[in-house]
Amino acid sequence: MPKSLFSCVARTAAALAILLPAAPLPAQLPPLISRDILFGNPERTHPRLSPDGQRFAWIAPDKKNVLQVWVKTLGKDDDKMVTADKKRGIRQFFWAEDNRTLLYQQDNDGDENFHVYGADLASGNVRDYTPFQGVRAGVADLSRDFPDEVLIQANIRNRQLMDVHRLSLKTGALTLDTENPGDVGGWGTDVKFQVRAAQAQTPDGGTEIRLREDVKAPWKTLLKVGPDEILEFEDFSLDGKSAFLKSSIGNDTARLVERNLATGAEKVLAVSPEVDAGAVVIHPKSHVVQAVSFAPGRASWKVLDPSVQADFDAIPKLHAGDFVIVNRTSSDDAWLVAFTSDRGPITWYKWDRAAKKGTVLFSAQPKLEGLALSEMKPVVIKTRDGLSMNAYLTLPNGLAPKNLPMVLFVHGGPWARDGWGYSPTAQWLANRGYAVLQPNYRGSTGYGKKYLNASFRQWGLKMHDDLIDAAKWAIAQGTADPKKIAVFGGSYGGYAALAAATFTPDAFACNVDIVGPSNLKTLIASIPPYWKPMRAMFDVRMGNVDDPKDAELIKSASPLFKADKIVRPLLIGQGANDPRVNVKESEQIVDAIEKNKGNVTYVLYPDEGHGFARPENRIDFNARAEKFLAGCLAGRFEPMEGEKIPGSTAVVKVVGK
Repeated sequence: MPKSLFSCVARTAAALAILLPAAPLPAQLPPLISRDILFGNPERTHPRLSPDGQRFAWIAPDKKNVLQVWVKTLGKDDDKMVTADKKRGIRQFFWAEDNRTLLYQQDNDGDENFHVYGADLASGNVRDYTPFQGVRAGVADLSRDFPDEVLIQANIRNRQLMDVHRLSLKTGALTLDTENPGDVGGWGTDVKFQVRAAQAQTPDGGTEIRLREDVKAPWKTLLKVGPDEILEFEDFSLDGKSAFLKSSIGNDTARLVERNLATGAEKVLAVSPEVDAGAVVIHPKSHVVQAVSFAPGRASWKVLDPSVQADFDAIPKLHAGDFVIVNRTSSDDAWLVAFTSDRGPITWYKWDRAAKKGTVLFSAQPKLEGLALSEMKPVVIKTRDGLSMNAYLTLPNGLAPKNLPMVLFVHGGPWARDGWGYSPTAQWLANRGYAVLQPNYRGSTGYGKKYLNASFRQWGLKMHDDLIDAAKWAIAQGTADPKKIAVFGGSYGGYAALAAATFTPDAFACNVDIVGPSNLKTLIASIPPYWKPMRAMFDVRMGNVDDPKDAELIKSASPLFKADKIVRPLLIGQGANDPRVNVKESEQIVDAIEKNKGNVTYVLYPDEGHGFARPENRIDFNARAEKFLAGCLAGRFEPMEGEKIPGSTAVVKVVGK
C-alpha cells in the first residue's frame, strides 16, 4: 500500500559542442557528465545476502540492457543470471527464507499491477505465484521460523482491498489468510507468523491500530487518532505483550514508543525535537529494537541495544556517507550495509560482526567515481508565516555561487521528503551549470505533525507559497538569478510545476512537469481502486472532490482551469499507463493550452507508467529537458542525435511553436 500519493530516475562529453552561443557559462565548469552515466542502468545494484550467508544476489543489466536478478556464491566466480525479463527490467526482489527461492515483482508497462514471481535456484524454474489479470500483489512478510511460507498482499477477492494470502513455496498454493474489512492499508505479524495487527484509515482521515489475540479472535482497537496525529505500527515484542509504535501523541514529532498491551503504559525509546523517528532496526529473531535513525539534514543513529553499539561505532569509519543496514544473515554474523553519499554512487559492504570489518561488494555506478560531482548542503529556510523549511542546496562545481540560474527541484508525494545523498537529477542539473534547490515544503513528512498539518487544504496555496519563498531565499542569498529560475518535478512535483506556470505565471522562467495532475477532481476520480482505504486522507489533506463545499477549493487548486494564464515555456512528460496520475491529466491541460493558443511541448511514452523506468525513455526525456532548460536558463546541454534516443518510445507533440 503506498504511503503517499505519488510515490516517482557512456562517456563524458568534453569534446561535444555543449554551450549555447547566446549566453555561454564560464569555461571553468567541469566536463559534461554523460546522461548515460547519470540516468542509464546501474552496473550493479540492490544486493541482498542470502539468509545462510553463503550467497548474495543483486540486480544488473543483461546483454540487452534489461535489469535482471543475478546470484553468486561468496568467494567464488559463479555469477549466474536467474531471471529473464524481456523489456521493463526488475527493480525489486527478496530472498525467501528457504535459501533457494528469489522472489521478485513485475508489472506490465508501468500499470503497477505487480505479480509476485519466484526463481528457484536449484531447478532454474521461474513461477508466477499470482497469475491473476488486473490484480496487484506484493510480498507482505517473511519469517525465518517459517522458511517455506510467504505472506502475499493482493486484491484478488476485491480490487479495492488488499487481503493477506499465505503462499507455500513447496507447492505454490496460495490461500486466503486474512480478509480486509474495508479500511486496512497495512498489516503486522507476530513471532508465530500470524497476522495480528492492522493499520486502518478512519472515515475522518485518521488512523486506527487494531490487534487480535489470535487469528480466530475478533479485532480490537488499540489506538485511534485523528488526521492531525502520526501513528504507525512497527512490531510486536518477542513475548507479544508489547507493541512498538511511532507516535506523535503528546508530542510534535513522532517518537518510537513501546506500549504495554495490557496496561496501556508507554515507554519512549527514541525521540528528536527536530524530526520524526526514521528507520527502525529491530532484530528479526529477538524482536529487540536496536537502533533508530533521525535525519533533519544528514542522518544519525540512536543505538538502543548495547549488543550492536560496537558495530554502529565502527561502520561509519568505512565510508564518509550515511549508512543503513539492508539485511542480515539468520545467524546475525554478517550484515549488508549500504552507504549513500552526495558525491558518489551508493556503495555496499559486507560487514563481519565478529571481526568488525567491512568488505566492499560493489558500487552502483563506478563510472561516477572520480568525476567532479557537487556537494549537497542541508539548509533551513524561513517561510513567510514563520515555519522552518528544511531543504538541500547543490551548487555547480567551478562557478562562483552568485547570481546563478537555478532549478527548484520539487519532490513528489506530497507526503514524502527529500534526503541527503546521491541524486542523479541534482548532479545532472548542477553539472549543466544550475544551482539546485530541493525544498521540503510543508506537507513533507518527517518534520513533525505541525509541519505536516500546516499543509492541509493548501494545495496551490501555502504549499505553493513555500516554493516561492524558497526561490526568494536563494535570490536574497545572492545565489540565484531572479530571472533564471525554473520549477522541475515529478508527481506532486509535476503539479508544482503546473501550479507555477498557472498560479504565478511570471515568477519562473520555465517549468518542467513529469506525470503531474492538472485537475484534482479528475485525479481522484481515476486513482487505482486499491487506494480506497486512503481516500479519507486525501479528503482531509487535499479537500473532498465530492463535497460541494470544497468545489471552489478544488477548482482553484487545479492548474487546468488557469491554463490560459501560461506565458512561460512548459515541458510535460507522461507515461501512458500511469495508474496514479492518469494520462488524461496531462492531455487535458495540453488540450486547454492549445485551445488558448499557448505553447507547450508534450512527450508521451506508451510503455511507461508513473515515471520512466526504461533507461532509454528516462534518458530521452532528460535529453529534451536539458535542452529545454538551456533555452530558457542559458545552461549547458549534451546534444541528442536524431529525433529520439535509440530504443525510446517517445511520442512528441509541440503546441504553438
